[in-house]
Amino acid sequence: MGKLDGKVAFITGAARGQGRSHAVTLAKEGADIIAVDLCAPVRSAPYAMATPADLDETVALVEALDRRIVSRVADVRDLAALTAAVQAGVAEFGRLDIILGNAGVCSYGDLATMSVEQFEEMIDIDLTGVWKTVRAGVGAMIDAGHGGSIVLTSSTAGLRNLNAIGHYVAAKHGVTGLAKALANELAPHGIRVNSIHPSNCNTPMLTNDGVAKMFRPDLDHPTFADAGASYGDIHLLDVGWIEPQDVSNLVLFLCSDDARYLTGGAIPVDAGMLAK
Repeated sequence: MGKLDGKVAFITGAARGQGRSHAVTLAKEGADIIAVDLCAPVRSAPYAMATPADLDETVALVEALDRRIVSRVADVRDLAALTAAVQAGVAEFGRLDIILGNAGVCSYGDLATMSVEQFEEMIDIDLTGVWKTVRAGVGAMIDAGHGGSIVLTSSTAGLRNLNAIGHYVAAKHGVTGLAKALANELAPHGIRVNSIHPSNCNTPMLTNDGVAKMFRPDLDHPTFADAGASYGDIHLLDVGWIEPQDVSNLVLFLCSDDARYLTGGAIPVDAGMLAK
């Protein structure tokens, strides 16, 4: 018997990284999954996005656990596409209990010289896209009357500044505030809303040249290996980065009845970064 038997989760950014980990972890505990990912390039991101093949792999992993999954290629900037994905999942599974606003990107640069296009792309995906994710699904949760759990992926950058990613800091601070506002608005419906705040996580958002340059600005073309030792300097614990499963463990807790009275929280999984 799983902690999420009979529940249905809508997850954005589900093709790889934290999103895939969340889908598999929740499926192991009995949830059926509605999985969405862009599966296309993002202009300002200095690393490759997930592909349709990645999303297919997530589907295969969930199905191997004998759980059901509805997957769609959709952009979190496209409310109609997100809503259609939710409707397809609810038609298949009959309900929606969990929303994970996980999809996001990161790019790098100084706010004083950044292009309007780069700034707006960040806000559109990492903040407005999170709101659209909730907007697409929360009506089904309210109408069903079962309550539910919404978990929005912010960042340690949603609780403090990090240099060279000011637009990301702004978007993730917005996600933190969005979660608190939604927690108040949705409490009468028995829907809990929390934000989570991972530190460096071992996904392509971390293991790329842009992040390496942020941690090693003294080098012209640093590699991931060049920057590796610097990643751990920001943590209290002796670890350079956390794994997607570390974040998924927190997500599972927040989506389960173990966290039935936890709402409006901003919860880090950061190896002590925010306390240092």
